[in-house]
Amino acid sequence: MSASVLIITPPFTQLNTPYPASAYLKGFLNTRNIHSVQADLGLEVILAIFCKEGLTKLFQEIEKRELVLSENARRIVALKKEYILKIDAVVSFLQGKNPTFCHLLSQENFLPKASRFDQLAELDWAFGVMGNQDKAKHLATLFLEDISDLIVETVDENFGFSRYAERLGMSAASFDELYQALQNEQTYIDSILLSILKERIEATQPSLVAFSVPFPGNLYVAFRSAKFIKSNYPSIKIAMGGGFPNTELRSLSDSRVFEFFDFITLDDGEAPIEHLIEHIDGNRSLDLLKRTFTLKENKVEYINGSKDKDYKQSEVGTPDYSDLLLDKYISVIEVVNPMHRMWSDGRWNKLTMAHGCYWGKCTFCDISLDYIKVYEPVLAKQLVDRMEELIQQTGETGFHFVDEAAPPALMRELALEILRRDLTVSWWTNIRFEKKFTKDLCLLLKESGCIAVSGGLEVASDRLLKLIDKGVSVEQVAQVTSHFTDAGIMAHAYLMYAYPTQTVQETIDSVELVRQLFEAGIVQSGFWHQFALTAHSPIGLNPTEYGVIKDTEEIGTFANNDISFKDKTGIDHEIFSFGLKKSLYNYMHGIGFEIPVNQWFDTKLPRTKIPSDYIEKAINEEEFIFHAASSKVVWLGGQPQISYFTKTKKGKSYEQANLLFEGNSSSIEIQVSKEEGNWLEVILPLLSKNQNKRLTFKEVEEHYYTMNSEDFEPFWYGKSLADLKELGLLIV
Repeated sequence: MSASVLIITPPFTQLNTPYPASAYLKGFLNTRNIHSVQADLGLEVILAIFCKEGLTKLFQEIEKRELVLSENARRIVALKKEYILKIDAVVSFLQGKNPTFCHLLSQENFLPKASRFDQLAELDWAFGVMGNQDKAKHLATLFLEDISDLIVETVDENFGFSRYAERLGMSAASFDELYQALQNEQTYIDSILLSILKERIEATQPSLVAFSVPFPGNLYVAFRSAKFIKSNYPSIKIAMGGGFPNTELRSLSDSRVFEFFDFITLDDGEAPIEHLIEHIDGNRSLDLLKRTFTLKENKVEYINGSKDKDYKQSEVGTPDYSDLLLDKYISVIEVVNPMHRMWSDGRWNKLTMAHGCYWGKCTFCDISLDYIKVYEPVLAKQLVDRMEELIQQTGETGFHFVDEAAPPALMRELALEILRRDLTVSWWTNIRFEKKFTKDLCLLLKESGCIAVSGGLEVASDRLLKLIDKGVSVEQVAQVTSHFTDAGIMAHAYLMYAYPTQTVQETIDSVELVRQLFEAGIVQSGFWHQFALTAHSPIGLNPTEYGVIKDTEEIGTFANNDISFKDKTGIDHEIFSFGLKKSLYNYMHGIGFEIPVNQWFDTKLPRTKIPSDYIEKAINEEEFIFHAASSKVVWLGGQPQISYFTKTKKGKSYEQANLLFEGNSSSIEIQVSKEEGNWLEVILPLLSKNQNKRLTFKEVEEHYYTMNSEDFEPFWYGKSLADLKELGLLIV
C-alpha cells in the first residue's frame, strides 16, 4: 500500500481563502492515485481562538498570568463578557452566514471598541456610498483586530492574522535564533496549534507529512509542528517545500535543520513529492530523489539523481480543495485599498495560466530560478475545464489566477473560451502593462468576467524602467491602464522606490507621475515597496553593474536570498517612506492632488520636473490601430432587427438598410447600404462569442467581398461601423 500524505499549510497566510499550494499538490497526487489529505492549520487555529470557548480560555489565561496591562488591554479585559458574547455571531457574519446581522453590527454601541476603532473618522468616506454590509464587515474586522492586539500584548508577541513570528524567518542567514526559539517552551498559540495537529495526525495516520511554507511568517510554526511530530510520532517522515525554501534555502548547510525535517525539496513540488513517496514505500533509492536536501552521514546533502522529467502543466491535474473548511473562511475588510481588499475579502479559487514568466527579464526579479525561468502556458480549453471542475467542487465562481505575469495572448484565449461556454465567472490576475492590452482586448476580458488586474509600474521613471528591463514606458502604462479603466476593469500598480542609482529627483518625479495617474482616474489602487536585493536576481548576481555594494560576500548556513547592500549614490531612501505612503493614501481617496508632491515629505526636496499634463497627453494621444490579418474578430452583441428603405439624394435613389441593435443598457441604430446590411446580418452570427471557430480579420474581409462590390476599408473604418464597435464588435 502506498504512503498516505498529510499536506499542511502552517499558520498564517490568509483568512478569506486557502493558500493554493496544498490544493495544487493534492490535485496532482490524485492523478497518481496517491491518497492525500490537506489541512489549513492557520484557519483552524483562528477558529479555535475566535469563538466563545476560545475567548473564554484566552481571558482565563490572561488573568492567570497576573500581567501589568496597557490601558488598551485593560479596557478589553474589562469588556470580556461583551467580547465573548458577540464573537460567534461576528465570525459567522464574516463567514457570510448571517448577512442581516450587518444592521446590528453597524449600530453605534453594539460592539465593544478598543484602539483599532480610533480610525473610524474615515468610515463615512470609505463606506458611505457602499452600504451597510461593507461598513459592518470593516467594524467586525476592527473587533477581531482589537482581540489580536490583546493576544500580542499578553500571551504571544508573535501572533498575527497573516503571519506568525515573521521576524525569525526574515533574512535569517544563520539558523541560531530560530533554533533557540524552538528550544523555548511552547507559546499559548503553539499549544492550540499542536493540539489541532495532533487531532489531524491521529485521524489521518500519514506516512509523510508535507509542509508547504510560502513565507517567512509560516516558517517558525512549520518547525514547531515538525518538532512535535518528531517527538510524538517518530515513524512519520516530514518534508518541507514551497516558496520560502525555493528562494531562501538553496544553499542550506546547517545540519540542525534536519532535527526537524527529513527532507526539504526545491522548485516544482510534484515530481519531488512523488519521488519521496516512492522512497518511503521502498521503491526508490535515496540517491534517486529529485531536488531534495536531506541528512546523509550527519552531513547536509543535496540530491538530484533522478532522471525523470518534471511534469508538464497539462499533466498536474486540477487543484483539489476537498478536506479544507471552505464554508468557514473569514472575509475581512482591513484597509480601504481596493486591491488589498480583494486579497482579504471573498473566497477565490486559485489557478495558474502559465508556469513561470513569459517576459523573464526584470533585473530585480529572481529570474534565474525555475519558478520564473521555466515558462510553460496551459491551453485555454484545459484552463476552463479546470475552472468548471472547481465550480462544481467548491460552489464558487470567483477565480484568482496567481501568475507571475499572465500572458496577453493566453488571456485572450481564456476569455474567448469562457464566452464560448457561456460561463458566468469573475476573475483577476497579475500582468505586465504592455501594449498588447488594446482597448478591444480589455473589453473582451471584461466581457469574460475580468474585474481587476495588478501590474508593476515599479519606478515611474523611463530611465530606471530601462535599467530594470521592464519592457514598458510610463506613457505606455498610462495608455494601457486607461484601456482597462475604460473597460471597467480595476487597475492596481505596484510601485518601487530606492532602486539602485535612483536619484532624489527621480523619486519626486515618480510621485508626480503617480499623482497624475490617480488624478486621471486610470489607476485606482497602488502600493509602494522599497527595493530589496535578492541573491537570484540579475542585480544580486552582478551587483557592480548596477552600482550596488554588498555588505558581505559570506554565504549563510541557513537562508540566503535577501542581501544587505549599499547604493553607491549614498542616498538614504528611508526619508521617502512615510511621504510616499501618505501621498498614495490620499490619492486613493481622491484628494490631495493640488498639493505639490515635494510637500508630502518632512525633508526639503526639489520640485518635480514632470509637466503637469504628461499623463493627460499620453492617454489622449491618438492611437493608430493596425489590425493584423491573423487578429480575431468577435461580436459580443445579438442579432439586429433589420428593415429597408429608399434614400434619395440629388435625384438618385439608394436602397438602404436600418439595423436596430439592443444592448443591455441601450440600443443603437445604424444605417448602411442594403448590401452592407445584408452582409452584417450574415456575418455577425459567424462572429458570435459562442462560435467554436473564430474568424480572422483577413477572413472577415474576404467574406465581405463575397456579398459587396464596394471597398471594405472605407466601410470598416467608417462612421457607420464606429457605433457597432462600441457595442461590442472587437478585433483582438
